[in-house]
Amino acid sequence: MAAKLKTDSHLEIAHVLFIDVVGYSKLLVNEQREVVEQLNRTVRKTPRFRKSEGGGKLIRIPVGDGMALVFFQTPEEPVQCAMEIARALKNHPQIRLRMGVHSGPVDQVKDVNDRSNVTGVGINIAQRVMDCGDAGHILVSKRVADDLAQDSLWQPHLHELGDVELKHGQKVGIVNLYTEELGNRESPQKFASAKKPEAKLEKAQSADSKICLRRWIIGIAIGTVLVIAAAIFYRMVGTNRWAVRPNAVEQGRRGAASLPVPNKSIAVLPFVNMSADKNDEYLSDGVSEELITALSKITGLQVKARTSSFAFKGKNEDIEKIGELLHVSHLLEGSVARAGNKLRITAQLIQASDGNHLWSDTYDREMQDIFAVRSEVAQQVAATLKIRLLGEEKKRLDQKPTENIEAYNLYRQGRYYADKFSQDGFKKAIGFYQQAIEKDPRFALAYAGMADTYVLAADFYIPPREAFSKAK
Repeated sequence: MAAKLKTDSHLEIAHVLFIDVVGYSKLLVNEQREVVEQLNRTVRKTPRFRKSEGGGKLIRIPVGDGMALVFFQTPEEPVQCAMEIARALKNHPQIRLRMGVHSGPVDQVKDVNDRSNVTGVGINIAQRVMDCGDAGHILVSKRVADDLAQDSLWQPHLHELGDVELKHGQKVGIVNLYTEELGNRESPQKFASAKKPEAKLEKAQSADSKICLRRWIIGIAIGTVLVIAAAIFYRMVGTNRWAVRPNAVEQGRRGAASLPVPNKSIAVLPFVNMSADKNDEYLSDGVSEELITALSKITGLQVKARTSSFAFKGKNEDIEKIGELLHVSHLLEGSVARAGNKLRITAQLIQASDGNHLWSDTYDREMQDIFAVRSEVAQQVAATLKIRLLGEEKKRLDQKPTENIEAYNLYRQGRYYADKFSQDGFKKAIGFYQQAIEKDPRFALAYAGMADTYVLAADFYIPPREAFSKAK
């Protein structure tokens, strides 16, 4: 979350391009990485991006599975950039984007990593405009369209869709921008579905027949009853389609289905490994587990255990469904990318009931700062959920399991292989724990991990008596 550093706040008009990858959560982990890397390369190569960045008039903001590009010169800049991106991606049909553009007031700030960021209604509305679109759409607000319409170059490509209502009753006009080759000429589903009832009503009235209108209303009522009946049947009977691990998740949901979801409850979903080396998956799993442990130390916050959260690793479940299955009000997800000793950790807090993002941030740090990131994320989650941390809780969050980062890395690899629950995995895990202990003989977690692994390995390939003896 951007933190304001200056006291003399000032607003300026920015022209924002918001970009989102459609269907990103349904991709496999390696596919997600490829899509993000290709999108970043494509955006950076566009002429408009390079020109604005070269002039120092561009702010780049990573946002979830997309990005926001904030321009400061003309409303044409984000639109030109959107068209150039769409044209370049015609050679990469696997990357499906929706883009939204709006001009409005923003305030330049610095985030926690001292990087440039912006806040304000300008960027918020740009995201809302984008949210109205489907794959291929380039949508612009009416404000931007009015400016573009002053140039005959853009006039033929602007097609009004209508108004959408935002929060607090505010309405924004949406315009679809497309050409013969670029954009999506189809009306977005959000607008198409809104027009269907109106079209039916107009047709009934034009027939001047009360009987036809009455039949139409009755038909709608019957259809609604059937839908409600089907929903009740679904809730009563259930379905195996959503089952991931019945014993760990589905049975717990059934037992808690009649109870309200705790308002301050959370599950940490497995962070995605975005490193070039797929073997760094142990690190992304480790970050997830560290956050589960850290959040569990916060009084007043209910945290789902690792077993429940990791049941969704590699799954393409809907966020709202995951929240329902785990019986939590919030979900924390993110990714980890490692390059040598450098780490990039992204995290985002999501409201499970509607999928809205409450907070997100990116941390570019050195490997030895991994515990500091864990603490910062946990404290930010607490602040967003309005949970007050006591002094002792803050101290516990800042505690490090070891000062030796090499030992910690070896320990995490041991945990990763032990979780594979195989003979080969147990052997590798014990080896990593031994190396971790050699690096830091006082590293308690490494001893505990080795003991756990020996107990699990009993009867796998080590006689129980020998395994239990070594575990002691």
